[in-house]
Parts: sequence; structure tokens; C-alpha cells
Amino acid sequence: MYAPTARTTASRSRDRMSYDRAAAHAVLDEAYHCVLGFTVDGEPRLLPTLHVRVGDTLYLHGSTGSRPLLAARGDAGLRVCVTVTLLDGLVYGRSQFHHSANYRSVVAHGVARLVTDEAEKREMLTALVEKVGVGRSADSRPPSRRELAETAVLALPLREVSVRSRTGGVRDEPGDYELPYWAGVVPLRLTAGLPEPDAGVTAPVPAYLRAADSPWRAAAALRGEHVLLEPLDLAHADELFAATAEPEVWAHLGHPPPSTPADMRAIVATALAAGQRGERVPWVQRCARTGAVVGTTSYHELDPERRSVAIGYTWLGRPWWRSGINTEAKLLLLTRAFDELGAVRVAWHTDIRNTRSQAAIERLGATREGVLRMHRQRPDGSWRDTVQYAMTIDEWPNAQVKLRERLHRAAPVG
Repeated sequence: MYAPTARTTASRSRDRMSYDRAAAHAVLDEAYHCVLGFTVDGEPRLLPTLHVRVGDTLYLHGSTGSRPLLAARGDAGLRVCVTVTLLDGLVYGRSQFHHSANYRSVVAHGVARLVTDEAEKREMLTALVEKVGVGRSADSRPPSRRELAETAVLALPLREVSVRSRTGGVRDEPGDYELPYWAGVVPLRLTAGLPEPDAGVTAPVPAYLRAADSPWRAAAALRGEHVLLEPLDLAHADELFAATAEPEVWAHLGHPPPSTPADMRAIVATALAAGQRGERVPWVQRCARTGAVVGTTSYHELDPERRSVAIGYTWLGRPWWRSGINTEAKLLLLTRAFDELGAVRVAWHTDIRNTRSQAAIERLGATREGVLRMHRQRPDGSWRDTVQYAMTIDEWPNAQVKLRERLHRAAPVG
């Protein structure tokens, strides 16, 4: 616990105040930025900046020419006040007076010192980079001596610290309960969007930037003798465009064939956006022998509660048809679904016109369950009847044996 002081003791709503060390650290660690307050020539200054906590020290990032860093050069340091706030929800009351917000905030007072030790500065910058993505410090160039010289760091010992928060629902006056107005809480949260690679980047999006709130939505790398499945990335788009150029590949898919690499990048971006929303888990398929990108496939219709998933959005370049690649890709996906995720049902949907796809799904050991009439629109605007197949956990052991026997007879491509 932090000891309360005159500056950290609340004058009102004391029930919202806390001095719990773990709670303060949790807020500081979750937030990405803070507000640094100080005075210059008797005038108040507030600067937003980046921060990271290392133990009981809060480090603040800045430029060597900024006012607070210049003021902190002296032996006396710089008296500061740092605030961090996480907004968790908007509270709508029946009266305007009782509109509020749910939040968690930290206020820290003290004397900040300028970090002059190069090792300490490097440790802080590494911790700051790791905060935005665990593993990022090893996945980026360390600062040069010139860059270190241009970067200033303030260190604030965490001693005079308070936590203030509001949680829960509406606190209306009893006399307002019968008013005909909606009241409640709208939760808020910071959510990462789809990573946007810089121009010229060919490296795939690293794992720490891929959203996955459960193993069901994680595109784990899957490896076989014929095919490698790895998380789909925009960097794969050009190779996918080249590998799937034949019109037959797109004959029964849900969008027209891409005519340019930019079209393929748009298709890949759509898949990645669906993955970011948790609606789909997209993989790229590589030939295990050559390493060439040959197609893509996905989980979709994910339902962890009912332990069900569908396999779809599958396209494979014409040269790799009737090879072991498609069979093994399905075996890898089925193994992950049934044996790793605990699924009890895996489904497939295909166009009723796509007899080749239906035959391939049946060879996997799936059961045809019926036809969904006028289920989707094709790219030409016509309505598609969809044939639905599924395999259950009871059918999986026998299907697995037969798929492995087929793969044993298949000759790898490449």
C-alpha cells in the first residue's frame, strides 16, 4: 500500500479512492500514455507523453530539448504530477446530473530525475518497446548512440500515489426511477485495428499483433509433409495472385477473380479484417517442398460454446489440384479442430454447381446434410443453393485413418 499524503487524500467521494500498490501498477501498465504536469516560471504546463513502469519507478519518454527535460537537469530534479486515466464506460442517468463515467485513474506526485546512465536508459527504452508488443525489442533495431543522445528519459519514484475509480451502474435519485428515459452503461474499451504495413514491408505481421482472444481464433502454424499452413498476411498477396491465376480456381467462389495484384490484396485485407473481428481464422497454404504459396483456407462460423467450426474460403492453385496438399491441409485443420480445440462438429458449405468440391469433401469422410436454398448470391447476382456437409467427433477416428492412408499414397508436389 502507498501511504496517503495531504495531496493524495480525497476531499470528497472518498469511497472511490485507493492506495493499493497492485491496483496502481495495473492501471499504469495497461495505459499507453500519461499526462505530465510541471511548472515553468510559475506557469503550469501539461504534456502528453509515453510511459512505462519498471518496478517502483515510472519512466517518461521525451526529447532532450523539451522544457521538462531541460528543467530536470539540475541536482534538485523536477517536481511533477503524473496522471493516467482509463475510461471504462459512459453512464447514462435518467437525470442529466447523474450522467457519469466508469474509470480507473492514477495520480503520482514526486521529484523526477533525468536519466543519465546509458544502461538504465537502454533498459527503459527496451521496456517501453516491449510494452507495445511482447517480443518487439528482439524484432526491431536497438537505438544507436546518436538516437540515445537525442532521447531524454525522466524517472519518477512511485511513492506518493493514489488510485481513483468508479465502477457499477446508474445512481439515479429514487424519485427518477419512473421517468420514461433509457438509463444504463455503455462499456468502452481500447481495441486494436487491423495492422497496416508500411510501404515496402514484406515481413508478415508478427504474432504479438494478431488478435486472438481464444485458441479457436488463433491461426496457429500447422506443418505437414505436403503443406504448411501459416497465418495469412498481406505480404502473401502477390504470390497468391500468381499462384491462382487460372479462371477455374475462381469458378465457384464468392467473389470475382482478381484481375490485378491490388485486387488480391483487397481480398486478403477482407479476410484479415474478418479475422480481426473474430469471425474467421485465415491461413495461407505453402507447398512443403518448395515453400511456394499455393492457396489459402480458413476456419469460419466459429462457435466455441457449441464446439463447432466450419472450414471454407479455400482456394488452391491449379497446378496443385489432385496432389496431397488439399488432403493434408484438411487433415491438419480437422486434427486441430477435433484433437486440440475439442470440437464436436466441423462443417463445409459449397455451391451446388461445384461438383468437384462436393466430391472432394465427401472423400474427406464428411456427410452430406442437405441443401440451403437461395443461401447466398454469386458474383454475377444469381442466387446460390448451398450444399452443407459436416463431420462429427464420432466420425473423426475412422475418417482420420482413411485420410492418412490416402496421404501415404499421394506424391508430394514440387
